[in-house]
Amino acid sequence: MTGSKRTSMATNEMRAADMHGESKTDLAKARAGTPYVWDGKNEDDRPLTREEMQTGIEAYRKQRGRPAGSDKESTTIRFDREVLAAFRAAGPGWQTRMNAALRDWLKDHSPA
Repeated sequence: MTGSKRTSMATNEMRAADMHGESKTDLAKARAGTPYVWDGKNEDDRPLTREEMQTGIEAYRKQRGRPAGSDKESTTIRFDREVLAAFRAAGPGWQTRMNAALRDWLKDHSPA
C-alpha cells in the first residue's frame, strides 16, 4: 500500500491496545503526560490566563497593517532603474525618502 508504514504491532494488536486506552503514538503520550504546574515562585514562569492570552492576541492584531488615519494611497508607478537604485542604495526607508523628495519638488513646482 502506498504511504503505509510498518509497525512492530499487527493490526489486531493495535486495535486491541487502542480499545484498552494503550497507544504508542506521540500524541497519546503527550496527552497522558502531566500538565504544567506552576510552582508559584517565579512570576515569569506563570502561564498566561485566558484573558491575558486574548489581550495579547488582540494587541498583536492591532499592530499589523497600515496605521489608522494614514493619508497615504497605494499606487503603481514606474521609475528608471537608476533612480530606484539610488534611493534603494541608502538602505531601509527608501520609499519614505522618495516620498519626501517628491514632496520637496512640489514646493517649487506646480503639480500640473
